[in-house]
Amino acid sequence: MAASEPSARSTCTVSVGRRGGRGEAGARALERHLEGLSGVHDADVSFRTGTARVTYDGDVTGEDAIRDAVRERNVAVRDDADEATADASTRSDLQREAAFVALTLVGMVTGLATGWLDGPRLLAWAGYAVAYVFGGWYGLVGAVETLRHYRVDIDLLMIVAALGALSIGAPFEGAMLLFLFSLSNTLQHYAIGRSRRAIRSLVEMRPDEARVLRDGEAVTVPIDEVAVGDVFVVRPGDRIPLDGVVASGEGTVDQASLTGESVPVPKEPGDEVFGGTINESGSLEIEVTRQAHESAISRLIHMVERAQSEKAPTQRLIDRLEQPYVLGVFALTVVAIAVPLALGSEFTPTFYRAMTLMVAASPCAVIISTPAAVLSAIASGGRQGVLFKGGEHVEAAANVDAVAFDKTGTLTRGETQLTDVFVREDLADDSLSADGMLSLAAAVQARSEHHLARATVAEAEARSLAVPDARRFQSVAGKGVRADVEDATVHIGNRSYVQSVLEDASIEGLEPGLDRLETLEAEGKTSVLVVRERDGEAAVLGWLAFTDTVRPGAAEMIAELRSLGVEHVVMLTGDNERVAQQIADEVGIDEVQAELLPEEKVETIEALVDRYENVAMVGDGVNDAPALATATLGIAMGGAGTDVALETADVVLMGDDLGKIPYVLGLGRRTRRTLKVNLAIAFGAIALMVGAILLRGIPLPLAVVGHEGSTVLVSLNGLRLLGFRE
Repeated sequence: MAASEPSARSTCTVSVGRRGGRGEAGARALERHLEGLSGVHDADVSFRTGTARVTYDGDVTGEDAIRDAVRERNVAVRDDADEATADASTRSDLQREAAFVALTLVGMVTGLATGWLDGPRLLAWAGYAVAYVFGGWYGLVGAVETLRHYRVDIDLLMIVAALGALSIGAPFEGAMLLFLFSLSNTLQHYAIGRSRRAIRSLVEMRPDEARVLRDGEAVTVPIDEVAVGDVFVVRPGDRIPLDGVVASGEGTVDQASLTGESVPVPKEPGDEVFGGTINESGSLEIEVTRQAHESAISRLIHMVERAQSEKAPTQRLIDRLEQPYVLGVFALTVVAIAVPLALGSEFTPTFYRAMTLMVAASPCAVIISTPAAVLSAIASGGRQGVLFKGGEHVEAAANVDAVAFDKTGTLTRGETQLTDVFVREDLADDSLSADGMLSLAAAVQARSEHHLARATVAEAEARSLAVPDARRFQSVAGKGVRADVEDATVHIGNRSYVQSVLEDASIEGLEPGLDRLETLEAEGKTSVLVVRERDGEAAVLGWLAFTDTVRPGAAEMIAELRSLGVEHVVMLTGDNERVAQQIADEVGIDEVQAELLPEEKVETIEALVDRYENVAMVGDGVNDAPALATATLGIAMGGAGTDVALETADVVLMGDDLGKIPYVLGLGRRTRRTLKVNLAIAFGAIALMVGAILLRGIPLPLAVVGHEGSTVLVSLNGLRLLGFRE
C-alpha cells in the first residue's frame, strides 16, 4: 500500500486480487461500499489492474479500516511490501489463465474433430465439457460475484450466450465463444500487466545492499538498515542504492533511467545523487539524505501505482454505462426472441439468431479500449522520467491550448551568472584589467551570501584569479556591500547604494557609469557599479552585469509546442518586466506577465482558463504551487522528486528537462487519437455485426470472431503506446 503523508485528507492505494472476467461491475459495487464508510470521500477500484485508491479523512478512519472493508466484500488484499512476490503472483495468475485457454482450445478441437470423424459421442461431449468448464471458469466466477451485489456485466452476457448456444444444439459455437472470450481476456490482462511491469521493473534498479562506512571500513548492510546521515561508498559501475549528497570524490553518474537525461551528469562534493542510477566513473562517498522507502525511485513506483488506479474521464464514463448497456443487450435479446415467436417463427432459428445478436452487441472491446491505451501511456511516460498522476491527466494533456511558464528555475536555470565585466575605458592607463577589477570585487563579495555575490566569486574561481583578503566588511541590505581591500575601500552596489552611501563624495565617472547601468538593465541584466574609495577620493572602476541564463533548448521547446497546436504561450514571473521581456524575446514567448505575486499568478491562470479553457502551467513546484493547482494541467519541474512538485502537480518531470514538455502534450494527443481509433473499432464492429445479423442473419461463429477479434485489436493498438517517443 502506498500512502500520502498523514493529513486531514489522505490517500492510500490498496493492492487487491484481480478477478477473472472482463466486467468491472463488481468493482463499482466495491467502490460504493467503500464510499459508504464514514470518513471516505472517494474510491476508485479496478479489478483489471488490481488496485483500489481511496481518499479519506485521516481523523475519522484509517488504512487498516479500509483494508478490512475490502476484505468484507470477499476481495483479497495483497501486501506489496515485497514487490517481487507480488509480481510472481501476477505472473502465476497469467500462466493459469493461459493454461485454461489452452485446455479450452483442446476441448473445443476434440469435440469438433470427434464429430467430424463420427467418433464416440461421449468423447465429443467430454471435449466440449472441458471447453465449457475451463473457458467459462473466470467469467462465471466474475458473473456470480457481480450478481451477489445485484449487478450484471459482460461476463454474464458471455456465459448466457454460450449456454444458449449449447441449449440449441450448437456446442461448438458456444465453446468457440468461450475460447475466444478467455483468450482475449488473457491478452487484455497481459497488455495491462505489461504496462504495469514497465514501471515495476524500476524496483530492479534499486540495489538491496549498500557499502556503508563504519569506523573507517566499508561494511555491506541491507539498504533498509541504512539511516539518514550514514555515508556509503560507490565504486565505478555500481548502482547507487540510496538518495544522498556527494561527501567526497568526483565522477559521472548515468541518471537516464530516472530523469531521462541522455548524457552522464558530472558529480562533485555537494551534488545530489539518486538511488537506482549508475556511477560510471570515479569512486564516490555519499551521505544519505533519504531512507530507502523515501527515495526518488520508491516515490516514482508508488506514484505510478496510484496513477494507474485513477481512471481517465472516458474510462469512467464507459464504466458507468456498462450496467445499463448490459441490461439493454439482455432486453434486446428478449425482444429478438419474443417478437419473432409471436409472429410465428420457429424457436430454434429465432433463439440462435438472438444468441448471435447478444454476442455481437456485447461491449467487450469498448470496455477494454480505454484502459489498454491510458495505462500504456502512463507506463511509457514513466520510462521517460515523466510521471502522470492519473489517467485523467493523460487526457487533459491532449486538450491543452495554452501553456504558462514560470521564469526562474523553469525557463531559466535559476542560477545567476556573471555575464559581463566592464572596466572604464579611461582607466587603461591605470593598468586595471577586467580580471584585476573582478579580483577586487570577488574579495569583497566573498563575505556575502547574496546570489550576485556568489556569482561573482564563482566567476573569479572559474578564471583562477588570485583574490586578496578583505577587511571590515559591511552590507546594506538590498543595495550593496563594501570592504577594505589592500589600501582602499571597495564599494559594490546599485544606483540606490551609490546615491545613499556615497552621496557626500565626489565620484569620478559616476554619470557615465549610471548611464551604462541603465543600458544593461534595458538589456534585461541586473548590474552594479564597482567603486574604489582611496585617500578621500572615489572613482568608478567599472560595472558588473548578471543574468539568469536561459535553459538550453528552451526556444526549440516553445517551437515544438506550437507545432503541436498550442495557440498561446505565456510567461509568469515575479521578476521585473525588462528582465522578463528579454528572456521572452529570446525564447519566443507570446505574452509576459511580470512582477506577479503568487496570488496574482493564480488570477492570471484563471483568466487564461476563461479565455482558452485548457491551460497547462509549468513551474518548479514550490512558489508556483497555487498556480499549478489552478491550471487545467499542472506540470512540475520535479528535480527528481521535489516534495511540493510531487504533491501539487498533475504531471511531474523527474528531471528538469524542458524537452519533456512537448513529449507530455504529444503523448496526450497520441493517446487521444488511439482512444478514438479504439472506440471507432469497438463501436464499428458492434454496429456492423448487429446490422448484418438483423439484415442478413450472419452465423454465430462469425459474430464470435468479429466480437473477440475487435477486442484483441484494441488491446494491441493500446499497447503500441508503450513505444511512444518524442
